[in-house]
Amino acid sequence: MQIYVVGGAVRDELLGLPVQDRDHVVVGATPDAMLAAGFRPVGKDFPVFLHPQTQEEYALARTERKTARGYHGFVFHTSPDVTLEEDLIRRDLTINAMARAEDGSIVDPYGGRRDLDARIFRHVSEAFAEDPVRILRLARFAARFPEFRVAAETLALMKKMVEEGEVDALVSERVWQEVARGLMENTPSRMFTVLRDCGALARIMPELDAAWETDKGVHIARVIDTAAQHDHTLAVRFAVLVQGLGGGVNDIGTLCKRLKVPNDCRDLAVMAAREQDHMRRACTLSADAIVGLFERCDGFRKPERFADMLLAGECNAGAGAYPQRPYLLGALAAARAVNAGEVAAGCGDNKARIPEAVHRARVTAVTQWIGSAEGGRSCLENATGPG
Repeated sequence: MQIYVVGGAVRDELLGLPVQDRDHVVVGATPDAMLAAGFRPVGKDFPVFLHPQTQEEYALARTERKTARGYHGFVFHTSPDVTLEEDLIRRDLTINAMARAEDGSIVDPYGGRRDLDARIFRHVSEAFAEDPVRILRLARFAARFPEFRVAAETLALMKKMVEEGEVDALVSERVWQEVARGLMENTPSRMFTVLRDCGALARIMPELDAAWETDKGVHIARVIDTAAQHDHTLAVRFAVLVQGLGGGVNDIGTLCKRLKVPNDCRDLAVMAAREQDHMRRACTLSADAIVGLFERCDGFRKPERFADMLLAGECNAGAGAYPQRPYLLGALAAARAVNAGEVAAGCGDNKARIPEAVHRARVTAVTQWIGSAEGGRSCLENATGPG
């Protein structure tokens, strides 16, 4: 039995980056031998085991054979005679097809170290074309390592995969999973650039692809990277990404439904797009209009989500000051300070008057906020730039 650390752990060690997870390949072993050594089986499609102490994954060396379209269409084969080189050749990129032996030596049969030094994404073999998820993974790696470029032959293969309909076989959940992970990388715009270059973006996110073809594409790329630089949440980054779609709320809704985007990301994105004009003009809105904004956005019950919407608006505003965010947060705090219970009690038995009475009390509170030294005047004085 020989054990190797493989994949991303080796790549990141060679790049001098911290290693988060270590995957292992076991050569010359059987499932029974792993069980006898105390490993716990967890793999569904092929034998994967958890180490009894570290809980790290150990997979038996395997080969695979394509049997149907899509990324589920594979048959895996494991046996003690499968070699490390046979296991590594099924991997996506050369930089992910290296292994470190127990003595610390690097096994690199497909030139991964060379491509790592040259900052190139290159497929290991033609088997890359059998799994359309690899297009998404490569694009995600481009967002993590923006200094890398895609090898010409790999880009040509990706284009061929798109033309042959492999990307169309991807299920929505897997597309969203990879897009979400790419959005959380350091330079998410690179993911969408790579997807556009090979034609995959038009298949999986046609609304974004159409926007990218216009001048909006430059803006979207810049602001989504800004959101990443500020370490914003996935929901904020997604809202920033889709706020510039040409079809507005309708396009966002269609995209979210197709990709089965989680509710928190969908709701924030729709709200940010719907209210972007009101956020932009916040410094000139009346107190009544501001309270109406809070009510539409459920800001009294979900102030954190409202604050996230303002972060998305700030990113989309571009360079320069964005006084709308502290201004609206201050106004929201003033409105939330109103004791709705006391207002309701003052309405006596006339329950129908309560909503309007609470609304009016909140408008009064916001009016006072606007007139304060830290309120409306400071907002207008500092309102500069495209926001």
